[in-house]
Amino acid sequence: MLEELKRRNYSEATVERYVGAIRQFAEYFHRSPDQLGIPQVRQYQLHLFEEKKLAPHSVMVQMCALRFLYLKVLKRPFQRDDLPLPKIPERLPIVLSPEETARLIEATAKLRHRTILMTLYGTGMRRAELCHLRPEDVDKERMVVRICQGKGRKDRDVPLTPKLLEQLRTYYRSVKRRNGWMFPSLQTRRADQPITSKAVWHVCREAARRAGITKAVHPHTLRHSFATHLFDNGAELPVIQTLLGHADPRDTMIYVHLATRKLRQAPNPLETLGIANPPAQEPAAS
Repeated sequence: MLEELKRRNYSEATVERYVGAIRQFAEYFHRSPDQLGIPQVRQYQLHLFEEKKLAPHSVMVQMCALRFLYLKVLKRPFQRDDLPLPKIPERLPIVLSPEETARLIEATAKLRHRTILMTLYGTGMRRAELCHLRPEDVDKERMVVRICQGKGRKDRDVPLTPKLLEQLRTYYRSVKRRNGWMFPSLQTRRADQPITSKAVWHVCREAARRAGITKAVHPHTLRHSFATHLFDNGAELPVIQTLLGHADPRDTMIYVHLATRKLRQAPNPLETLGIANPPAQEPAAS
């Protein structure tokens, strides 16, 4: 399984998720997966939904891992419909308003946390991309941040604003233990490693709690907010697609639905009705 994933150059995150999914599948039946088949896969899928109460997207990851195992590694003569994928409900992601974003950043008590939030929002980078950011990726001469080997093993540049550059400079001067990463791990046993994705997630959740924001805020919320605010301020979709690193323009189209600029421009039919204003006070009942 590992060899096949490496041959196909899957990302470290995908390898970790797929191998973990196969391990859980084997542990559930107490048997090696090569001794199991379609009936067990279908039984396991029901277990994930009905007993583990996993969301459809989480079950999707598990099923993709099992598909990879049986079709690509074990070369079983299964049809793809034999290993069904769950239907994923289409939901619009949560987006913060510019005012909420400012409150979130200002609510942080630590320079490191503030810089993490400003970098996520100011570049639209993914959580894993932030974790693997290095000081040399910040190009102050060209005023860009180089995101190396992001999703899909692709490099891309995103604009570096003067405000974010100054924040990164101030933060990095305060870093006592430098190990080659912009945001090094603070754990002694991971002294040579970058900050973990889980730690970045907790930074966002704690800042939202301190800011009194009741929306479910996570690192990707700042990415969605970055793109939505760009579109609201007049940026074209191809530009946003490039900044976000989307291979498929359909992934960028979601920000058309999230943006409020077009909604505000369209006249609401209620406002065009010739109806009288209500009386200041309801007449007393006779």
